Amino acid sequence: MLSDVTQTTGSAAARDDDRPTAPATPPVVPAVPAASAAPAVSGRPSRRRVHRAWIVAAVTFVTIIGGAAFNALPGLLIEPLNAEFGWSRGEIGLAVSIDMALYGLTAPFAAALMDRFGIRRVVVVALGAVAAGALAGVWMTAAWQLMVYWGLLVGLGTGAMAMSFSATVTNRWFVARRGLVTGVLTAAGASGQLVFLPLCAWIVDRHGWRPASVTVALAALVVVPFVWLLLRDHPADAGLAPYGGEYVDKPAPARGAARRTVRVLADAARTGPFWLLAGSFAICGASTNGLIRTHFVPSAHDHHMPITAAASLLAVIGIFDIIGTVFSGWLTDRFDARRLLAVYYALRGVSLLFLPFLMQPTVEPPMVFFIVFYGLDWVATVPPTLALCREQYGEDSAIVFGWVLASHQVGAALVAFLGGVARDVFGSYDVVWYASGALCAMAALMALVIRRVREPADAVAALG
Repeated sequence: MLSDVTQTTGSAAARDDDRPTAPATPPVVPAVPAASAAPAVSGRPSRRRVHRAWIVAAVTFVTIIGGAAFNALPGLLIEPLNAEFGWSRGEIGLAVSIDMALYGLTAPFAAALMDRFGIRRVVVVALGAVAAGALAGVWMTAAWQLMVYWGLLVGLGTGAMAMSFSATVTNRWFVARRGLVTGVLTAAGASGQLVFLPLCAWIVDRHGWRPASVTVALAALVVVPFVWLLLRDHPADAGLAPYGGEYVDKPAPARGAARRTVRVLADAARTGPFWLLAGSFAICGASTNGLIRTHFVPSAHDHHMPITAAASLLAVIGIFDIIGTVFSGWLTDRFDARRLLAVYYALRGVSLLFLPFLMQPTVEPPMVFFIVFYGLDWVATVPPTLALCREQYGEDSAIVFGWVLASHQVGAALVAFLGGVARDVFGSYDVVWYASGALCAMAALMALVIRRVREPADAVAALG
């Protein structure tokens, strides 16, 4: 019997810190070796100690904030770069679109690279790339340098820490509370916006755009020690079960990361839900990162609103984005993800149709209402989208979500570029707001027609 327990559960010495220690008693029988004791197989935390999964989630949250600091810059620097170098909004928008496109296209490969080399190594290299791109931009004098530093380096770095990073952490470390954790980690990007937008706006206003670029580079570098010292690739590295689950051994490194990523895409592309998820999420990116994050500040400035005031409104979006995304994660654990997506996209589309009428030189109550309303909806789409990927594609869901995220960023990149072109051509952003509102209505319909899977894809495959 003892050998059966040992074979089933493995060594307790490596995993006994996830359960309380029994009180010592005088030995009346020969002592059982520690390696033979049964470990705790439940991933629930004991009463005495917080489960390590929550520490990993906290480090991931801080890492995403540090990596996302650069996202606060582009909308603030369109005017200063145009004034100093004479670059058109279309040229600056092209650099931002390269960044966003690479952010998305890197994400699925990053998920596979994390399976091959580990989360810590990939994330540390990614933070270094973001810092290098932001610092190199301080010395640029030509538009092509903007596209290399901001587009290539920063795009690759932020892409490796995209939402597939949080999806990988969530899938490995959590079985219970996945929706909630997804919502919290998704909100980290908004938290970075909340922290860095007002700060960078103040720096740009008082000291110019170069110190702001240095600031976001330092923010990326500061996070590196936390990642290296506190982040762990897998619960088995700490001798633990995932939160809410049973202990599993750490899998061997997955070789052929690029080949696997492409194979997963080829398999997913043969299914209808993939295209519906990718198409709706492309519209999500177009109507958030591509539109509001890139063009809201210059659009408000067109109506004589100070840049610092417009940046503060974006920061307020970040506050309510955190609330909305965490609440969306809670809802995703309880309700049909397809219907949640349809509601989110429909409400977003309606709000965008009203935005051109709300632009004023000063911040009026209707604009505040829009900011709160839009903030609650900003990335509330992520938890249900990730839940649908997990439901449809099982163990490959993190990589599939990476490809869906790629479509999100392609949509964002197109609108970041086309929005700048539209402003150059029409002298106004109004046509962009209206078109994005109509696209959101289309996304709501796409979400509703995704077929429902009654059992997770990996469970169905196991039964087959």
